Amino acid sequence: MDLSATEADLVYQKIQAILRGLDDQNPTQHSDPGMLRWTLHKSLDRNPNSGNIMVDVLIKELEKAELEDNLHYIIPLLHTLMYAITKAAYISDELYEQVYVFCKKILTLPKPYCTIGLDYAQRLRTEKKVPGFSYQKMVVLEQNLKRDVNPHQDKVLLFLDPALVSEAVCNTLLREIQGSQTSHSSVSCMIYVITNCIQAAYGKDTDIALLQQVLKDKSPEEVELLFQDVLSVVERGEQDSAGSRQRHSERLREVYKKVISSQEESTISKLQRILLPSPKFSVHLWTDDDQLWKELMLFMREAGTTDAETEYVKEPELNLDSEANEQHRISVWSNDSGIEKDLPGAEEKESAKLYRKPCIKKKGADVDSVVLLQNLTKAPKGSRAATLQRLSGQSTEVPAGPDRLPTARVVILGDDRALGRLAKAYYSFRKREARRPHRTLKANLQFYCIPILGEGVDTSADMESSAMSDICEISTYLGQVDPWYDKNINTLYDTITKLALMPPCPSRDSTSDPFILDVASYYLRFGLQPVFFQIYSVKIHFRDLTLEPVEDVFLSELKIDLQDCTFTKLNTLTRKKTVVDSRGAGIQVHYQKALASHREREESLVVRTSGAVIKTISNNEGDGEKC
Repeated sequence: MDLSATEADLVYQKIQAILRGLDDQNPTQHSDPGMLRWTLHKSLDRNPNSGNIMVDVLIKELEKAELEDNLHYIIPLLHTLMYAITKAAYISDELYEQVYVFCKKILTLPKPYCTIGLDYAQRLRTEKKVPGFSYQKMVVLEQNLKRDVNPHQDKVLLFLDPALVSEAVCNTLLREIQGSQTSHSSVSCMIYVITNCIQAAYGKDTDIALLQQVLKDKSPEEVELLFQDVLSVVERGEQDSAGSRQRHSERLREVYKKVISSQEESTISKLQRILLPSPKFSVHLWTDDDQLWKELMLFMREAGTTDAETEYVKEPELNLDSEANEQHRISVWSNDSGIEKDLPGAEEKESAKLYRKPCIKKKGADVDSVVLLQNLTKAPKGSRAATLQRLSGQSTEVPAGPDRLPTARVVILGDDRALGRLAKAYYSFRKREARRPHRTLKANLQFYCIPILGEGVDTSADMESSAMSDICEISTYLGQVDPWYDKNINTLYDTITKLALMPPCPSRDSTSDPFILDVASYYLRFGLQPVFFQIYSVKIHFRDLTLEPVEDVFLSELKIDLQDCTFTKLNTLTRKKTVVDSRGAGIQVHYQKALASHREREESLVVRTSGAVIKTISNNEGDGEKC
């Protein structure tokens, strides 16, 4: 019996199941494309020889989808294909060329297909001459392995609100992350990179099993030296415009010979399983409103993105005491003539003493209720217009050159309530930046949303769809913008909770197949279409001056409850004023209305009501914000 034909048939059946799930508007757990995709990629870990077979079947289905104009297949299958290439043990030159040609072919399609196709075509052009390049780059960045060329560090922050995320999900996720970080140390990740680069270049022509054993017996210092040698070979092959796969393989052969002599090699070798470790997640139980700001400041300090202005702020101010001032002058200017005017930059020092720190100037308003729109998530200049599925809040003060800056990725699990809390925390963080310019985050900031229904939500078949649309409006909107997110992340909102409640299997390790962690890792790696959201600020002023104004920040929906109040009404017949009890209160709303000509016009609305609901994501297509 031909094992390769059997394996190809199994892969074909799994991919067809994924396609059926993409066509299904209401997929079940058995037809969920996210679950089926995870099962497909897990087969690469169980059988390293299936890499070529999986890539071959996927590229044929992609060519068929492009020919039959099934565009909703292209992005999910293309992400699945690139992840298979990254995890595969060995890919032939012919398959690399086929995938590269297809990525160039879809450049004629509209966005986001052409943008993702261009990104993957550039990767594959490097991958063809430097096999294993995507794996090496991914592991080095995610695991923060030390590099002499690019020393900056990225970080993944995972926030779990215990009031919104069930205890079972929190415990399962913490167990998976702890097991992954324990089994994948920095030395282990270096060994993964070394063995994967050599196996991706030579396949079965090298004894990878022996190489893995020899590297495990070496000291961490020796492994790191070999790791740096492999990195230099990979970087040299990437930068060599006239390089080829054969020349890159010859350089890796020299590193391979340093570790293993020809006498020790086995004459019969096979492809070995090389794990792809998950990113390092820093898990935080979200109990403090200022926790996001504290963690980002700690990340900035760890990344070393401080400047001279930060050091200046840390200097103690001069005391008013004359004796203390004199001691300060002696300690600073004792190597000069002692004349203050002769000092270089004396005028700048004097002006620095009179420097007034920037602050937020509060302005009073003469209206009853004001809706202020503040675009705190403006896309930075030079960013690609159609790249990724993330809730991105990139700071506008960050200078150009995002590839040279460290990246902080904030992952939020929960529904719209968790994202509303994130909006408030981010708004507070930006206000702190405005007050303290020296603490401006010198890094890229990205947000990722994984929807999960809480314990108090009815998950029955009848109520499941309505509950998802009511409390997960933002993730539903993201799914409408990006179908890949809708089919791979959005459909798992109930699956994650059900899997967390299942008892662990006693026959195998509970951390062998970490589903939640794998889903989050896949989202971070292949969410390529950014979606920028606006954060809305509302401030309510009262005519009664004894009442303090009320201010709130929201992302998608704001509910306002007003108390009943009494007012005087003039009787036109008797000309007498009478006190009338009425439900609710009178409010006056000032807002800016966007016109078709892209101009803004000031509008106002006066109503008497007992409450109001402001929605930024309309239920019906074509509607705007509603009050």
